[in-house]
Amino acid sequence: MAKPKHNAKKVSYISVPSEVINSLSSSSLQTLLLSPKKPSRNRFLSWSSYKSPRVWFFGLFLFGFLGMLKLWFDLDPLVPFYPYPCLTSQTQGNSFPNGYSRSQLVVPSNGQKNKEPGPVNGMGQKSVVALASSSEKSGESAAEDEPLKIIVQSKPLLSNGYGKSDGDGKESEFWMQPDGLGYKPCLDFSSEYRRGSEVIVKDRRKYLLVVVSGGMNQQRNQIVDAVVIARILGAALVVPILQVNVIWGDESEFSDIFDLEHFKGVLAKDVRIVSSLPSTHIMTRPVVERRTPLHVSPQWIRARYLKRLNREGVLLLRGLDSRLSKDLPSDLQKLRCKVAFHALRFAPSIVELGNRLAERMRSKGPYLALHLRMEKDVWVRTGCLPGLSPEYDEMINNERKQRPELLTGRSNMTYHERKLAGLCPLNALEVTRLLKALGAPKDARIYWAGGQPLGGKEALLPLTDEFPHFYNKEDLALPGELEPVANKASLMAAIDYIVSEKSDVFMASHGGNMGHAIQGQRAYAGHKKYITPNKRHMLPFFLKSSLPEPEFNRIIKDLHSDSLGQPELRNNKAGRDVTKYPVPECMCKDSHTHTSK
Repeated sequence: MAKPKHNAKKVSYISVPSEVINSLSSSSLQTLLLSPKKPSRNRFLSWSSYKSPRVWFFGLFLFGFLGMLKLWFDLDPLVPFYPYPCLTSQTQGNSFPNGYSRSQLVVPSNGQKNKEPGPVNGMGQKSVVALASSSEKSGESAAEDEPLKIIVQSKPLLSNGYGKSDGDGKESEFWMQPDGLGYKPCLDFSSEYRRGSEVIVKDRRKYLLVVVSGGMNQQRNQIVDAVVIARILGAALVVPILQVNVIWGDESEFSDIFDLEHFKGVLAKDVRIVSSLPSTHIMTRPVVERRTPLHVSPQWIRARYLKRLNREGVLLLRGLDSRLSKDLPSDLQKLRCKVAFHALRFAPSIVELGNRLAERMRSKGPYLALHLRMEKDVWVRTGCLPGLSPEYDEMINNERKQRPELLTGRSNMTYHERKLAGLCPLNALEVTRLLKALGAPKDARIYWAGGQPLGGKEALLPLTDEFPHFYNKEDLALPGELEPVANKASLMAAIDYIVSEKSDVFMASHGGNMGHAIQGQRAYAGHKKYITPNKRHMLPFFLKSSLPEPEFNRIIKDLHSDSLGQPELRNNKAGRDVTKYPVPECMCKDSHTHTSK
């Protein structure tokens, strides 16, 4: 058979009988002679292609690549396994950035206006939160463009909408907030006070210098009283000097801890604040008073200092702790609240760091803040024993014998008498039993503030065994994040203050300046939950080992039913500090409450 000239492909030669050739058509014969053509459909989709290892390898690669993309854009499933609290903070649904849902917020009408910016809580944020709309403004009404003024409802609610329940509501009850009874900040100064302000802020003859001592919260209290004393004397206040703490060696100045410009601005119509003495008074020999009696009245201050201050021009006061009476005229009490809750805001860098740590605690829901007073010096000063072991108890007793001046008072009482009188700090085991009895869930996230406890981490074992999600600022901070405040006790205390104040529930194992300051701050912010341990009445039940746990829990809950941060009138008991109990001088139920300069 001849090879066709037009065919460039290879031709195969076969030998067949002539009968077969005669039975085939020319087209059929051509099909036999030429190589078969490839099918027109895609070879990759043919059944035989699935047997190829290349296809399987490509499929596995594609599946893995898509999985990596999924993980890249959605990391939430990995978050619970991160060893530290989540660094992400997302707002879901109709929730606002502070965690409250719209159903838990009251939005006043746009016609309501405040006469000055809302109260700051010491962290650079206001108790009345302004939220600007983030949606596109096209097509929206003018009312929607204005910021919404959000005020937390005063009736009980689940804190931040994160309440959990085991079926009978026991767990969620712990996060419920107390009924604030409608009390809101109300600092309306009298017309007489406002008229006096015009004269006081223009005065350029009298200046008050103050030196404040102690820890950050103790200094804070003295600064409040320094402003009030300056107002009583009609003098300008030079920015308070912070005495170097001999225990911690902290040399921080006022502007390192507090926002100085904010401090000056808020008080501009009450007391003139200056950074230093003017040149006309630098060479003046000040009137020095080192031993101001305790709890003095405004009349005593004027009679003691005003004549000499008018003559010399400069008065220097030291050690103002508890020197000014707790019972002052209404306008001066309001001024105390204005300084404590509005003017004394922490420095921006401290606010930023504290807020970051608080957001990490908040990222998984509500959290509890504990102020634990378990340091060695606390046990020595209170005349109490830590109860860790006989060795630690002996250490504290020996320290107290060597330095009896450290004992704060009531030296004629034994340790057991102090304990039963409720004068001793709670240890970790007692704090744990109290929290369990009050319904704290085992998965509760806890931030603990305070110095390192005597006995180290072992002293905290009862708490960490029962509540494993237990963090302090060192646990929450990223590597190097705390370096700017390292070895500065006042700044570290300020961070503890911020994270504690922003918690859903707060409790202090013992009193003290920080606990008192946060109690007043939380009351002024709408009576956020604050647990005050009823130590005197509950400790006898702690000693009854035969008491069944359900009965013990019921008793402890009953003892604390009125100790959860509900409004409490300051004037119900003499000598109470208005910055701890701001009702009724600084908070009222009037629907038109506001803050006046």
